[in-house]
Amino acid sequence: MLRVKEGNRGITFLDFCEDYLVCPFTVVVFPSDLKHVGDVRQLQGKMVEIHGLVKEYDGRAEIVLERAGQLTGDAGQIPPLPKGYDVEKKGRYSAGKFSHPKTGRKTKKKRQSAPGQTEEQIDPMGTEQ
Repeated sequence: MLRVKEGNRGITFLDFCEDYLVCPFTVVVFPSDLKHVGDVRQLQGKMVEIHGLVKEYDGRAEIVLERAGQLTGDAGQIPPLPKGYDVEKKGRYSAGKFSHPKTGRKTKKKRQSAPGQTEEQIDPMGTEQ
């Protein structure tokens, strides 16, 4: 395999050609499957065999890699994902950290009529009845 590339929304592509746009075949790993497959970044530059159903997508053939059992050859024993790897943040942030949201602008409260008065008790001229 030539290159492992992360695309939009954490989808990982395993490319077998220099220019992936003209390559007739690719392997796709969805973020939800990465925990079952392992650290596919370790596959770059290795000779791999991938078994699975070949489907057509956007005019190209692809295999969706869903579990480690689909890999054989040099790739048969890839390590699991690191504990701090966050698929949606592409591995840059720990999934366990939380930051508080920034405080927004304070809104002004609506003015209310004096307590104990209702609209029926006040006439349009502003005098009480």
